[in-house]
Amino acid sequence: MERRVLLAISLSFLVLFAYQSFFPPPDPAPGSTPATSAPAQAGQPAASPSAPAGTPASQVASAPVAAPLRADTEEREYVVETTSVRAVFTNRGARLKHWELKQYRELSGAPVDLVPAETGGQPLPFSLLLDAATDTAAANGALYVVENNAPARIDASSSPAAITFAYEGADGLAVRKRFTLQPAGFEVSFLADVKRGGTVLNPRIVWGPGLGEEIARTAGSGGFFSGNYVYPAAGFVHLNGSVERFAGAKASSAGVQQGAFRYAGVTDHYFVASTLEAPGNQRVEFAHLPYTPAGEGQVARQFVSFTIGFDQAPGDVRFFVGPKQFDALSAVSPEFTKVIDFGMFAFLAVPLRGALEWVHGFVGNYGWSIIVLTLLINLVMAPLRHKSVVSMRKMQELQPQLKAIQDRYSHLKMTDPARGKMNEEVMALYKSKGANPASGCLPMLLTLPVLFAFYSLLSQAIEMRGAPFAGWITDLSQRDPYYITPLLMGATMFWQQRLQPGTGDPVQQKVLMFMPVMFTAMFLPAPSGLVVYWFVSNLWAIGQQYFTNWMIGPPKAVAGVKR
Repeated sequence: MERRVLLAISLSFLVLFAYQSFFPPPDPAPGSTPATSAPAQAGQPAASPSAPAGTPASQVASAPVAAPLRADTEEREYVVETTSVRAVFTNRGARLKHWELKQYRELSGAPVDLVPAETGGQPLPFSLLLDAATDTAAANGALYVVENNAPARIDASSSPAAITFAYEGADGLAVRKRFTLQPAGFEVSFLADVKRGGTVLNPRIVWGPGLGEEIARTAGSGGFFSGNYVYPAAGFVHLNGSVERFAGAKASSAGVQQGAFRYAGVTDHYFVASTLEAPGNQRVEFAHLPYTPAGEGQVARQFVSFTIGFDQAPGDVRFFVGPKQFDALSAVSPEFTKVIDFGMFAFLAVPLRGALEWVHGFVGNYGWSIIVLTLLINLVMAPLRHKSVVSMRKMQELQPQLKAIQDRYSHLKMTDPARGKMNEEVMALYKSKGANPASGCLPMLLTLPVLFAFYSLLSQAIEMRGAPFAGWITDLSQRDPYYITPLLMGATMFWQQRLQPGTGDPVQQKVLMFMPVMFTAMFLPAPSGLVVYWFVSNLWAIGQQYFTNWMIGPPKAVAGVKR
């Protein structure tokens, strides 16, 4: 029975890994990939969205823009720097052009920019969508002036700073946009004041494709040995304490989401762009945006865009645009941490994350911190494993007597009432020998949630991103470049299986011995931090098995049983 539990646990992990490796988001339907559009020339209005989120600017007809009464004469960029981000705004449409995170780097070494550079002509973040196509074209294509003679670079590292853009057309359309950034953190407050004459208009806010390009490229590559267990871009809404996600192509089929959402936006494996407790009832629409740049050897990107509208002009709307780092999210609200998808074992993953950070405070290296925490977890679970091994040994010693009982009743059909006496004899044998089959299963099952929670933590924690360990492992979020640790992990798993008490079922024996091979294949592209954790857990289990065997001695010889 204990061997079947081991098999069930192994298969559970196998399913978990197989799902992530072999079931990526479905490919977009033919013809759904947006075409690349040429950038707007200086002084000309850019094509603007007058359709739901995800409609490329190149597919929306530009409407003529009336001669402006208040506008700039050339396109300019304005930089606002805080301790955490470097934000670059363009006065064409008064939109966000770059949002660079100073503490996070791409594989190339450049700062992570959460505004993708190549998206096939999609609108920039904080574009506006109005009822009239002419108003939309003007709001997103006009050259705004900056109020209060703001300089081209604004230092917001010590106090909050705001930059305000204004435009007024001859047709009576007036748009004023204000962005406010805090010295630390990843928040930006956005105000869009749009009027025609004395009438206040209620625009929808468009967040173009997100987030960044590194994860979007990886999620689109789809290779088994790509080196990342990547969660693709997904739209999400938070309502009544729970988060609903719309990943990949499901984003476009999700329809319009309506409600008083506490948070709504787009997220990928490590980053998130989201509204923060926006006022009133909201209408949120997502769009899946697959895009392959022109040119030989280019890799497809997988983006998701979202548009948010309100029942009435909302005033300032707060946005969080940054990493899914637990402490940064928790500083906004503990509820906001739910954008990290720890799964059903989040109640364990969260304290484990705290424990990992605590260990890292002493060790200073996440690789060694994983090892130390793995050892501590296994130390806590050691009594349960010891009890399980002792019970398995007792069951192993009873196998000849159990088989003898089963053989005596083997000629009876399963429906024969006389077989009930066989169960009585089996239970009597267990009682006389002080054995309990459940005592071997239950301790192992109790450890399973911890194993799943630690797996979920390590696969989601942004702290692993770019974190070096030792030697050839320079990034714990990437696969082992030489596959050394996965092979060692497979070898220790095979060793561990050999140490388990034997069973008379040859099919079960073969399946269990084949599991290390399958797990090794599953771990080859896995983040090295996960592999290190599993490898160390195997080593501990092997050592404890030897220690327990030494304590309880060799199996007792059982005299033959007459049938």
